[in-house]
Amino acid sequence: MPSVSADGCETVRASIERAGALDRPKLVVPEGVLPEGVVRVDADETTYHAPVEVGLGGDVELRGLYDNARLARTGEGENHLAEWVESVGLEAGRSALVDVVVEGEQYGLRAPGDTAVYDVMDEPDDSLASIAEDLDG
Repeated sequence: MPSVSADGCETVRASIERAGALDRPKLVVPEGVLPEGVVRVDADETTYHAPVEVGLGGDVELRGLYDNARLARTGEGENHLAEWVESVGLEAGRSALVDVVVEGEQYGLRAPGDTAVYDVMDEPDDSLASIAEDLDG
């Protein structure tokens, strides 16, 4: 599996904000960086899946890191975003870096000043991708 360092990726700055009645963190990402839906996110050498939505104010938001794509779609299971924000020493009002590893599919998440190397995911073959699309539909 090929690898790429964060230095070889397009990197954008996302702001960490608080959301909802429980004040959980969310990342507000510049428009056009992340597609709506579920994307793969690598953070601290762990692979997660994240739902990306457009919020009420029109901002592109990443509100969670889940163990798999199904949990990211349903919002069930443990959301690791707050845990990640705390583990890297960040908080609301600060920034996080989003690395574009494979546009539209795979992203990296890191604290400013941190470095990272990402394993580039293999492209699924067309027949498996179409089966997955049929199951999602």
